[in-house]
Amino acid sequence: MNHPVAPWCGDKKGFWGPPGREGLRRLWSLPLDGPGESSSTPGNGATPEEWPALADSPTTLTEALRMIHPIPADSWRNLIEQIGLLYQEYRDKSTLQEIETRRQQDAEIEDNTNGSPASEDTPEEEEEEEEEEPASPPERKALPQICLLSNPHSRFNLWQDLPEIRSSGVLEILQPEEIKLQEAMFELVTSEASYYKSLNLLVSHFMENERMRKILHPSEAHILFSNVLDVLAVSERFLLELEHRMEENIVISDVCDIVYRYAADHFSVYITYVSNQTYQERAYKQLLQEKAAFRELISQLELDPKCKGLPFSSFLILPFQRITRLKLLVQNILKRVEERSERECTALDAHKELEMVVKACNEGVRKMSRTEQMICIQKKMEFKIKSVPIISHSRWLLKQGELQQMSGPKTSRTLRTKKLFHEIYLFLFNDLLVICRQIPGDKYQVFDSAPRGLLRVEELEDQGQTLANVFILRLLENADDREATYMLKASSQSEMKRWMTSLAPNRRTKFVSFTSRLLDCPQVQCVHPYVAQQPDELTLELADILNILDKTDDGWIFGERLHDQERGWFPSSMTEEILNPKIRSQNLKECFRVHKMDDPQRSQNKDRRKLGSRNRQ
Repeated sequence: MNHPVAPWCGDKKGFWGPPGREGLRRLWSLPLDGPGESSSTPGNGATPEEWPALADSPTTLTEALRMIHPIPADSWRNLIEQIGLLYQEYRDKSTLQEIETRRQQDAEIEDNTNGSPASEDTPEEEEEEEEEEPASPPERKALPQICLLSNPHSRFNLWQDLPEIRSSGVLEILQPEEIKLQEAMFELVTSEASYYKSLNLLVSHFMENERMRKILHPSEAHILFSNVLDVLAVSERFLLELEHRMEENIVISDVCDIVYRYAADHFSVYITYVSNQTYQERAYKQLLQEKAAFRELISQLELDPKCKGLPFSSFLILPFQRITRLKLLVQNILKRVEERSERECTALDAHKELEMVVKACNEGVRKMSRTEQMICIQKKMEFKIKSVPIISHSRWLLKQGELQQMSGPKTSRTLRTKKLFHEIYLFLFNDLLVICRQIPGDKYQVFDSAPRGLLRVEELEDQGQTLANVFILRLLENADDREATYMLKASSQSEMKRWMTSLAPNRRTKFVSFTSRLLDCPQVQCVHPYVAQQPDELTLELADILNILDKTDDGWIFGERLHDQERGWFPSSMTEEILNPKIRSQNLKECFRVHKMDDPQRSQNKDRRKLGSRNRQ
């Protein structure tokens, strides 16, 4: 990809200064794609006396941007070095600001809808009108929250706030959407600098500590720190290339081409590190319990002002947090680039590669934990029926738990006796249901099973307190090759719905899913992080946006996260609903764009980029 690089504009002593503000203002009248019918006139509205001054002026906005001088290398490196926040702090403050920004946007659009006749316009027309308005302080709050520099207590610092940007006058010729795109790319670069700083602290302050090396056996150190040196080396090279791109021009041409290349060729080191997470966590807990010297050393190192009160464990999970966040940062860029442009194609390619890396990381973690879990379950089962092999590389646990089975015919529901229901225990795997009774010795006696694809569920209508939260489970073909029916009672409405959703995943939910592509659906954003406690639950990160597919009266939501289409249950108290339909529609449209499939135009652009790359070589 060709990136506009500012030419040398002077002698060896340095650069000529950027065009003056008056010259930049004149560039507003220049066409984007070339001179039009009035191209013989040096400037729109310029007098003959002004023509000589404009003789060397560019004829398009693109050429104008190329005249903007680069940020000197020393200036940019000083900016990177001044980043004072560790990545953990940066990430938390960034997501909290993102939540607040959405709240403000929601409220502003709602006020406009309720208080002005223009609210009858379509969302597309309103967006166009907003783009034409000049930037104002309230709009700046709605910009992507970018980097946090030297002062941890200061507000977010933006690309447009840099002294070099303000003095250049470039803000006077860029459209608002292009400024937002610059901010999104700037955030990716500065956040990588913050991440590198934190990762380097993990290595220099913890891993390479002399006492740490004496306390830990090499095998223990290998499990605890894995290939963090490889991850650090990749991050350093990645950041260096991003720095070089920033030094080319104060108007950033692109960063997604660099992201794409590193995701495709170098980010496999993240898969190795993250896949070791299960063993890493276990080794860390074991070392804390068994080695007092290690426990004392970690406590001392955590108290060092360099760590800013953050625990050692928060440094260990940095690579997984970063590779996931990097995908979201590219998504943010993708939402800002012009459609069907070369930059959109590059962003789509980078996003696709990052999705593959993140998916491989997740699969690596799950594979390690699932194998051990399946071995443990197999040991606890005793088969009253024909034995079913539980352990399989393609099988994993979806949900397990106790339910009450109704005994006798349906007419016995009129009885008011404790013997009406008997306890049973279910293990639901991705391809198999095993029904057991719990027996002494933490064992389970299996008395029935069925393939998951041959399960059907049906919710009973409200039939009084005795049959509250009762549903019917049908096994179309059970262990005896017969159809079997179970009437099961859950402890709560949410537990009943969670079992029904897991047992029959294709069952119709209360609301539509992302794949239906309807432009409105109940949505929530995560305002408190949540760690899944059960396999059917969804771990939430701050600022996640989710479609609501189902919900219960006792405070649980079954949702689908927009950025990766992962589904699961979570407490409604961890989220807040997005009430404005225009914001919900905008979120869905952006998500459709991010996840759109390859089209002929994109394939042609991609082939053209590859050909251009070969020609340059």
